[in-house]
Amino acid sequence: MATSTRYSLNKNKYLLEPELKHLMDLLSRHMESDSRNCIMLLTALKTGARAQELLNIKKADLDIYEETILIRGIKGSNDREIPVPSMLFKKINAYSNAQPDQRLFPITYNRLRQIWDLYRPTQKKFHCLRHTFAIELYKKTRDVRLVQVALGHRNIMNTMIYADYVYSKQELKKLIL
Repeated sequence: MATSTRYSLNKNKYLLEPELKHLMDLLSRHMESDSRNCIMLLTALKTGARAQELLNIKKADLDIYEETILIRGIKGSNDREIPVPSMLFKKINAYSNAQPDQRLFPITYNRLRQIWDLYRPTQKKFHCLRHTFAIELYKKTRDVRLVQVALGHRNIMNTMIYADYVYSKQELKKLIL
């Protein structure tokens, strides 16, 4: 009889606080000299977009009035409109206006991985930005349904890993320490 194993989250799959701070410092330091790549990585971090979803963003997906980005879901996930911090949205919009291509980040997946290798604060995969986004959102809101919508999950069980992980980590800390 086959048993279904649920995806397990651990500290190797998202950025820990010092790693996140290090990444933010790096991106801030290189924003002027390497704006496209810094904006692209910040967009991934602040929207929870998968790599291919990030690369599929078109200029038309930016809503300048609401300061949101439409993320078109892949892998059977829902499309979602994600609000972006105003300062970042202004940078994205300015970059977009100077970009001749209709795609916001007209690069290949392999090039994205090379860029991530340049900036990543630790030996973690690009997908860790999506997990970091989800964990930060859950910690801030304690709303698993909101995290589900933000990630485009059709099944809330896929989203429960974030609530389970944050809850068990915090509860164990309270009980043991």
